[in-house]
Amino acid sequence: MPASYYVACTVLALLLFAFGSVIGSFLNVVIYRVPQGISVAKGRSFCPSCGKTLRPLDMVPVFSWLALRGRCRSCGAPISPRYPLVECAGGALALLCVGALGPTPLAAVAFGALCVLLCVACIDAATMEIPNGLVLALAASALLAVPAAPGVGLLSRLLGAAEISLPLFLCTRLVPESFGGGDVKLMAAAGFLLGWRATLAAAFLALVGGGLYGVWLLATRRAGRKSHFAFGPFLAGGIGVALLWGEGLISGYLSLFGLA
Repeated sequence: MPASYYVACTVLALLLFAFGSVIGSFLNVVIYRVPQGISVAKGRSFCPSCGKTLRPLDMVPVFSWLALRGRCRSCGAPISPRYPLVECAGGALALLCVGALGPTPLAAVAFGALCVLLCVACIDAATMEIPNGLVLALAASALLAVPAAPGVGLLSRLLGAAEISLPLFLCTRLVPESFGGGDVKLMAAAGFLLGWRATLAAAFLALVGGGLYGVWLLATRRAGRKSHFAFGPFLAGGIGVALLWGEGLISGYLSLFGLA
């Protein structure tokens, strides 16, 4: 390949990362405002400590946080490192979607879904709640995935919507504090997005991740046997991995047993 090809690829990757980081900056607004019932569509961004409206130069993804050394320009209050991390995550997700799915409509749908899942993970980790608005946003992504991914049939999507969410719902009836209602609704929307095969992969990855985290909490005595932790981040992670690489993981697993 000529050098110009690699230069063009690098420039496109940087532009894609920049676009994703700008979206990540908006996701920070969602993560902060939604749990507090503040509209994400009204009002300019402001410092949570002093309420001062932020200037455009204070909102450049990642670079503003670094330039300000993680502090508000007006009051000097520390700014959580979550902000640049979410912005970087937005850029990384944009690159991953195009890298895994190509420059296709499905990549755009997947990016939107992953942005919703990133918000779910951050909000649930902080509040132990998954807002209904984010579940609806994921459901909207699932509907857009129907024409974008015609290889996943409607029956597969309907089965996916039920196969994990219904058992989770039964668990909440039998053991009220086992899972939250948000987990149930999230998996219903995700199941329609993924189809039944990838939904199984998502649930498996979430259970493994959550189980390992629970063992670590017990081993380090950071929690007791009756303690609770947010499961939404693990569901979001499992759904995200399954969305991008689910079929490949399933095929690889089945091939180990000669079933693929």
